[in-house]
Amino acid sequence: MDTQKTQQKGLEEIKINLKLKLAALWTSFMFLYIYIDHFHLFMPGVLEDMLADKVFVFDITQGFLLAALASMTIPVLMIFLSVALSAKVNRFTNIIVAALYIPYTLFNLAGEVWIHMVFGAVAEVALLGLIIRYAWKWPRI
Repeated sequence: MDTQKTQQKGLEEIKINLKLKLAALWTSFMFLYIYIDHFHLFMPGVLEDMLADKVFVFDITQGFLLAALASMTIPVLMIFLSVALSAKVNRFTNIIVAALYIPYTLFNLAGEVWIHMVFGAVAEVALLGLIIRYAWKWPRI
């Protein structure tokens, strides 16, 4: 068979812009983030604690809810910022924010831990590691 025809039958490799890869990684991170929190509600006693105004050892207050929303807003904004920021600022921002979210993600394993939470945290840290790696190796001109 002709080599040229064989090559034409293969799948075309499409180069994806690094900004879109970072946005996709942040989007994947957010899906895991939300689903882990959602599945946490199925654990025994969690809803009862929430009805008693407790989350882990924290009282549910306006300040607590504001902090929880702020902690989710940052990676949500990173989806957009990964596409919108200039390369230099983008690289720096992705490295710093992803690096800060690794210990934050691991802190969420404090208290009673089920295997779905460990699996989710490992996947989240892997995604954050990929974000750092892609941003660190940002191509130079």
